[in-house]
Amino acid sequence: MNSPANITDPLVLFMPSGKRGRFPVGTPVLDAARQLGVYVESVCGGRATCGRCQIEVQEGNFAKHKIVSSNDHISSKGPKEERYERVRGLPERRRLSCSAQILGDLVIDVPQDTVINAQTIRKDADTRVIARDTAIRMCYVEIEEPDMHKPLGDLDRLKIALMKDWGFKNLEFDFYLLPQVQGILRKGNWTATAAIHKDADSDIARVIALWPGLKNEAYGLACDIGSTTIAMHLVSLLSGRVAASSGTSNPQIRFGEDLMSRVSYVMMNPDGREGMTVAVREAISSLVDKVCAEGNVQRNDILDSVFVGNPIMHHLFLGIDPTELGGAPFALAVSGAVRIKASDIGLKLNQGARLYMLPCIAGHVGADAAAVTLSEGPHRQDEMMLIVDVGTNAEIVLGNRARVVAASSPTGPAFEGAEISGGQRAAPGAIERVRIDPDTLEPKYRVIGSELWSDEPGFLESVQATGVTGICGSGIIEVVAEMYLAGIISEDGVVDGSLSARSSRVTANGRTFSYVLKEGEPKITITQTDVRAIQLAKAALYAGTKLLMEKQNTDHVDRIHFAGAFGSFIDPKYAMVLGLIPDCDLDKVSAVGNAAGAGARMALLNRGYRREIEETVSQIEKIETALEPKFQEHFVYAMALPNKVDPFPKLSAAVKLPPRKTVSEDGIAGDATPRRRSREGHAARRGRE
Repeated sequence: MNSPANITDPLVLFMPSGKRGRFPVGTPVLDAARQLGVYVESVCGGRATCGRCQIEVQEGNFAKHKIVSSNDHISSKGPKEERYERVRGLPERRRLSCSAQILGDLVIDVPQDTVINAQTIRKDADTRVIARDTAIRMCYVEIEEPDMHKPLGDLDRLKIALMKDWGFKNLEFDFYLLPQVQGILRKGNWTATAAIHKDADSDIARVIALWPGLKNEAYGLACDIGSTTIAMHLVSLLSGRVAASSGTSNPQIRFGEDLMSRVSYVMMNPDGREGMTVAVREAISSLVDKVCAEGNVQRNDILDSVFVGNPIMHHLFLGIDPTELGGAPFALAVSGAVRIKASDIGLKLNQGARLYMLPCIAGHVGADAAAVTLSEGPHRQDEMMLIVDVGTNAEIVLGNRARVVAASSPTGPAFEGAEISGGQRAAPGAIERVRIDPDTLEPKYRVIGSELWSDEPGFLESVQATGVTGICGSGIIEVVAEMYLAGIISEDGVVDGSLSARSSRVTANGRTFSYVLKEGEPKITITQTDVRAIQLAKAALYAGTKLLMEKQNTDHVDRIHFAGAFGSFIDPKYAMVLGLIPDCDLDKVSAVGNAAGAGARMALLNRGYRREIEETVSQIEKIETALEPKFQEHFVYAMALPNKVDPFPKLSAAVKLPPRKTVSEDGIAGDATPRRRSREGHAARRGRE
């Protein structure tokens, strides 16, 4: 902000970016957004004519942020905004931020459909070919016309034709079709196509939709509801082709960035569960519109859907209170697969469309982890495979065909840019790759939206449209790992202040030191606090993995798969240098993209996979890290880079690791050996505590 904020000025929080600040009463919302670096588009220069600066005020008590937000805290519509609404129209609850002024504390949502440089949701479908055996079959039949001498009803003759031509024995009809059958058969001149649903291990098949004549289109949805983003694929049930894919930010983020804060919101607000359920269902409905438009498909042609998500997303999507997941014993309301009509949760597809949710593995290892397991198949092979889905709550699966174990680990939002001083979500302008010269300590970086490194000719022109706005998750991992490799931080993660004599990049920051990654505006600095946040996150993940390795009685893993959109952009080398994952041949560490979405597609296109994952989940052993006495010990050792006690011989053979050195908390380098013993003693004491 241009002038110091008064502590009595209204506090404004913008979502989904999470940026906040205090502003004087009367400040236009658009001005506040710009001062905080929140992207709100405006083409008309604040004349209220383009309508691109739309925002929404969220109402309620947001206890986590200590904000009570209300429409009473924003100015009423002025002449310009009223004129725009008369001429062009504004969606319900929308305001123009160039005209609306701040009157009190606010939580402002920047709708993603008004943002051009929106968060980059990188969850496209993979190209694997999936054998089709769908739960929906499209069955064309020719029906005998009515005969006074054979007084069978039209529906009964349709049933006979389906049983005769398609081999169905126990055939039932959705009730809503009964009043429509006669009209459909006559419109089709006694021919029709029935959509028949047969999923569970039952002899009963059900007609869920009916069209006159030949209908040769049928689609399904595969959707991964993440705590941060939602990814959806529209898939042809007849060919297996992905007709369209789209993604969006999960609007629940305004209720809390991590899962536990959302549970807390439900606990503290009587209508909290309903608000989050409505928010996620509305976002999913909007995604259906997007994929239908992209794929040129009608909603009425969508007959089946498969959804996955972590346990809290799973419960909130289904309208279940997630409060019991907020504390031991982390009880799920329902753990098995869910089979319902899509209309039961208000999802407007074909009236007879079905919805299937994969089973959850445990209280904090959900249907998304089950989908990843289905996609990657550790239970189908002999190698010891580690699957890691990095998010605010990392889900970990380890095993082979003999045995599979799973756990979750509370990594927090640091890997997604939160809790980092220059952090942001993955969007154009965010730094995603970093290299540091170990001799000069000078950095170079790449940003999303440009293929050039910052030291290459043409870089500034290539990022002119977006600028360099912050650093996202993959960049955060790389910059901390590069700082370690360059000797800027010690194995204990302390920035070496003595290097300030060598480079102006190392600067004092109170009692600690920081590393300047980018000069200018905005200045992007990696602080000691940032490094600590990454250490805490990676230590939680590694400690969870270590527990699973002990349960499997193994000291190594043969193969590591990074799942999730974020995992797709993690460089395996830097993940291992950081100590995010255990030692492994680097050529056997790979990103598998949105494996949860791939697993959902498998379950959509082949009902046999539904049986497979239901059986597999029933046999997976669930480890609750919070109850394991050795978790804290592993966590303390994992705070070091790559680890205080575990060797990394395969990494050392591929990467030149720096010599061990220790630095005191005030950034002064010292002798490694005695300091090392001292810190190990401190770690042991923390472990006992």
